[in-house]
Amino acid sequence: MAPGRRALEGLVLIEQLRDTLHGCRVLVTGHTGFKGSWLVAWLHRLGARVAGFALPPPTRPSHFDASGIHRLLDAHFVGDIRDGAALAEAFDRADPQVVFHLAAQAIVLESYRDPLATFDVNTLGTARLLEVVRKRRRPCTVIVVTSDKCYAPRDTSVAHSEADPLGGADPYSASKGAAELVVSAYRGSFFSDYHARGLAVRLASARAGNVIGGGDWAAERIIPDAIRALSQGKPVIVRHPSSVRPWQHVLEPLAGYLQLAARLINEDDGSLCEAWNFGPCAEDEATVREVVERVIRYWGEGRWAEGTRGDEPAEAPVLRLNSEKATSRLGWRPIWDLDTAIRATVGWYRHWLAKVGGDGLPWTLADTEAYEAGLEAHHD
Repeated sequence: MAPGRRALEGLVLIEQLRDTLHGCRVLVTGHTGFKGSWLVAWLHRLGARVAGFALPPPTRPSHFDASGIHRLLDAHFVGDIRDGAALAEAFDRADPQVVFHLAAQAIVLESYRDPLATFDVNTLGTARLLEVVRKRRRPCTVIVVTSDKCYAPRDTSVAHSEADPLGGADPYSASKGAAELVVSAYRGSFFSDYHARGLAVRLASARAGNVIGGGDWAAERIIPDAIRALSQGKPVIVRHPSSVRPWQHVLEPLAGYLQLAARLINEDDGSLCEAWNFGPCAEDEATVREVVERVIRYWGEGRWAEGTRGDEPAEAPVLRLNSEKATSRLGWRPIWDLDTAIRATVGWYRHWLAKVGGDGLPWTLADTEAYEAGLEAHHD
């Protein structure tokens, strides 16, 4: 079934998302990662036919394995985003109407250890994907997910808006800023006049904050580090307790990606083919220390201690996102406050760790259902 063409007026609610995406062929790159696997679960819940292209899960355990996300896929392609031939074959077989590009090297400290691979995956990987779309010459809606760290660093603590300069003082941030430039170049050179060219490719990019949620086991991220320490009765080591970050549950930006995709599918003028921020409310920004203390409170016991390795690169002390554009033009806005996000995250880990090796999908779907209920209630 082709995506629905019903105009979406005002706020995009769950039923409207379902009307648009039900039966739609969707390809998610990076679907074995934390955010990608949560997106697959939600797309499946909305009735989409989902294919994925990615390397095997980057961690053990992983949300992909713990929640059995492979069961929700129409097709599962194991491949490297740096392999253009494998990517093109997956496109041919999946024949997607919508693409969510999340495949990435996502760890800032890893970008210092292997900067070349970080640029190859994050920047050239995006270019390879868009080149496949260009050569395929078929209608498609593409959302390229980058990062809140794509912006050029500055001294002010004012929240970044989409018009701010791109850049990065570290390889990861620079690779994401460069990926945004790749998106802009392909959109301007090949996809801007899509009706005349017969391509009908709608291309947008999305920038989110520091996402949290159940099933993230990545190294050098504060929530997975905290869960590992607390589950072992050890103190949580906090490297930069005073750093402020735009924390948000993983479902928050995913809702933004889905709403943006639905609008791109249903509107023909191309005016939404731009960059978009999906960050938390200003009142939900918090220091690393505050987040860890809330995690410990919901865990029920534990403590934290400040510690560094002494050779760590500097990080921006404050990072904020301005999402007014998404609120005013898409009707998107955060639903869960930080306390709700942390409570849901700790609850997911608690449930799964109580039955290690069990099925985490019920808790993933329960969180998604609770978020949908909050979304509906917020817009009633």
